[in-house]
Formats: sequence, C-alpha cells, structure tokens
Amino acid sequence: MENLLLTIDPDVVNWSRAQFALTAIYHWLFVPLTLGLAVIMGIMETCYYRTRKEFWKTTAQFWQKLFGINFAMGVATGIILEFEFGTNWSNYSWFVGDIFGAPLAIEGMLAFFMESTFVAVMFFGWKKVSAGFHLASTWLTGLGATVSAWWILVANAWMQNPVGCEFNPDTMRNEMVSFLDVALSPMAVNKFTHTITSSWLLGATFCVGVCSWYLLKKRNVEFAKQSLKIGAIVGLVAAFLTASTGHTSAVLVGKHQPMKLAAMEGLYEGGNSQGLSLFAGINPFKQPDYMSQTEPPLRIAVPNMLSVLATNTMDGYVPGIKNIINGYTTNEGVVEPSLTEKITRGKAAIAALKSYRDGAKTEENLSVLKENMKYFGYGYIENAEQIVPFIPVNFWAFRIMVGLGSLFILVFVAVLFFLYRKDIASVRWLHWLGLSLLPLGYIASQSGWLVAEFGRQPWTIQDMLPTWVSVSDLASSNVMITFFLFLVLFTAMLAVEISIMCKQIKKGPVL
Repeated sequence: MENLLLTIDPDVVNWSRAQFALTAIYHWLFVPLTLGLAVIMGIMETCYYRTRKEFWKTTAQFWQKLFGINFAMGVATGIILEFEFGTNWSNYSWFVGDIFGAPLAIEGMLAFFMESTFVAVMFFGWKKVSAGFHLASTWLTGLGATVSAWWILVANAWMQNPVGCEFNPDTMRNEMVSFLDVALSPMAVNKFTHTITSSWLLGATFCVGVCSWYLLKKRNVEFAKQSLKIGAIVGLVAAFLTASTGHTSAVLVGKHQPMKLAAMEGLYEGGNSQGLSLFAGINPFKQPDYMSQTEPPLRIAVPNMLSVLATNTMDGYVPGIKNIINGYTTNEGVVEPSLTEKITRGKAAIAALKSYRDGAKTEENLSVLKENMKYFGYGYIENAEQIVPFIPVNFWAFRIMVGLGSLFILVFVAVLFFLYRKDIASVRWLHWLGLSLLPLGYIASQSGWLVAEFGRQPWTIQDMLPTWVSVSDLASSNVMITFFLFLVLFTAMLAVEISIMCKQIKKGPVL
C-alpha cells in the first residue's frame, strides 16, 4: 500500500470513479422507488383487508405491478455495484474487507432472501393464501427491501465515519473489534432514517405524478383520487421526517466531515453564529478561489441558521474551508491540527508501517503507527487542493434537494386541500404540477446522493484512505471499455423499465 501512490495511473482512478458513479446513479434510480412504493402498496392492500372491497384489491395490484418492474431492475444494478468493489477497488476491499464485507454479506443472506421469498407470495398468492397472510407478505416484502437498505447503508456510513475497527499491521487490514459500533453508529442510524424517509417521499411523488396524469386524461378518476389521497398523506409525513433526519445529518456531518459541510455551504471562512446561505454566486462549473475570498459573491444568508443546523446552538462555531486547512478548535474544545500537521503525522504512520513490514517489528514503530493512525490517509495527500471537494456540485445539489423538498410539501398540501374542500378533478393546473413531481422527485433524490458522495472526496474512507490508494492496478483502457459497456447496458435497462412502466400505467388498473 505504501507504494501505490507512485504506481497507480491517475486515469485508472478517474475511470474507476466514473464507472462506480455511473453504476450508483443508475442503481439509485430504482432503489428509492422500490422502498417508497412498498409503503404505498402496503397501505392500499391494508385498505382492502379492512374493507374487503374489490376496488382496493385492484388498486393494490396496480401499484404492486409497478413495484415489481422497478424491483427487478434494482436487483440487477445492485449486484453489479457490489462486484465493482472487487474488480475496480481491490486495494480498498483488501484494506477493509473484514469490516465492509460483513454488512454486505448479511444483506445478501438475510434481506435479499426475505424479499425474494415474500415477493413471490405477494404476486402469485392472491388465490392461494389467506387475505391476512397475503397482506403480511406484502408488508414483509417492503420490510425485506428496507432491511436490505439498512445493511448497505451501514457499510456506506462506515466509509463516512469509520468506527469499531483497529488496524492490524501484520495483515495490513482494518479489522472489526465491535460489530455493534459498526452497525449502530449514529452515522449509520441517521443515514438509514434519512435515506428511507426520502425514499418514501420519492414513492409519494411518483404516486401523485401518476394519479395526476389520470386526472388530466380524465381516466380512472376515483382510483386516481383515492391513490392521490394516500400518496399526498404519505408524502407530507415523509417530507417532514426527511427534514428532521436531514437536520440530524447536518449535525453529524459537521462533527465528522466538516469539509463536506463547508463545501455544501460555500463556507470559505467560518466562525461563530454562522448564517445559512440561501444563494451565492458560485460558478457551477468552476472551483472557486476559496483561499483568497472570505465568502462567495452575492451571498444571501439567514443569520445564525448554519450554526443552528450544524451545532443546535445560535452561536455555535462552524469551520470554513480555510479554517480546516489551517487548523481550528471545535465547540467541544478539541484542537484540530492544520493540514500540514496531518500530512506530517500521516507520513510518519506510513513510514512506521513500512519499517515494520520490512522487518523492524519494534514497539517504537508500533507506537508511532498507533499514535498517528488517525491521520494515516493524509500521508498520501500532497496539497490542500486535494482535500477540498468540488464546491459547486455540493453547494448547488444541496440547494436543489432542499428547494425541491419544500416544493413537494406545498404540492402535497395543495392536493389534500383540493381533495377535501373542492373537486380536484377540475383543477388542471394542479394536475400539471403534480405530474411535474415525477422527474423532480428523482432530481431531488439524486442531488442528495451527490452531496453525500461528492462531499467526502477525496476519501474512499474518511481520513483513512484516498481514492487513488484504493483502486485496483488495472489498465485504464480496460476500465474505460467497461464504463461504456455499462453505460449502454444501464441505459437500455432504464429505457426498458420506462417503456414497461408507461405501458402498465397507460393500461391502468382493471377496475
């Protein structure tokens, strides 16, 4: 590992990152809709179980068909995504395989089998099992998908905040010392709750969009109204839960990934009582000159709100990019070293490890390694530019996500108002607005993941392993070829899914 910095072709890193990003983006088109529709179809079938009306059975079956189409695509892209850890990121997999592999193995053995078992009952058991057992199978299918997401998000959260592990210099691996610390870390719990509630929100926007199309076409009006009601209620609840978990996420990011928070805010120079930027003149295509400016041009901010968001106090200290590079003191009184000192300590850890591996297995080398292991990854950093993520993506993606979330709340409120107070079938402007939620829901969801993953660059594992030390020793041409092969494959899969979904929606429920 100590020599990889000198031997890995930068093009391999770039193409490997691009390929993984491509796979993750396509995969995330399918996963949140699966999780969101699981709730929608579960509520629909619960209504059937309680009323025994054929209307609700047909309604549940319609949403289950859309769920099934999307579910199959998500499984296919997810399998490819997991294989890429071994093919493109073998050094990463070796370095942390004992930890990272555990939640993924549990996800594969427990959650996936749970989903696949009950999804068969849900689709083919309407006339073969009792209504109660079928209802349970529908909810357990959704629960299986949710449990699957839990273990995947545990693995992702560990990359954002590595806990419950110790580095073993004899095996050159990080080894798990506490499974509970890994599985139940605050970062993992929050990432799960925020991701799941945002997926419910996407499922609700999808439901509202489809129902709005039926109302525009004046088809299946009663079906559209009833589904619209459930979709809007689920969406409104999910939106507020997502906002709440998002606040908790900001607190954790401020504590464990301050550079990500600074990039999200375009915060060049921090301090106490920081305001939350509503707008700033940040070029979306160019990294700003953050070292020579105190703040972005044209910045409009809500006073003190960033401090509230990140520290739960009006006057809390929030470090900016320059503070993180130069060193600062946290609200808890902990002195964070400057980047220069972190690099020095990281290089000391790498040198001690190299000496130990070369045969000098002394207590001195072990002591130096243990003392500086926290900054191990910084030993591969050469300058400040390498630790600052691309600010425009983080800044604007965060605002797109929050802005669209606020719009969704307004639309859900309007839908419920016209459903209960007026004849919504005649409010065509609201139908068009509801239909627009179909693409906007995906844009908001993808924006959230852009912030999460772009914001922690250059780290594969926060502060422990940069991307250029994590990749496999491959020819860049091989990765480039598979990138375009996957691009064609995933685009074809998406086109097939959209085609099948549109045909099913045009066909409509058989009432």
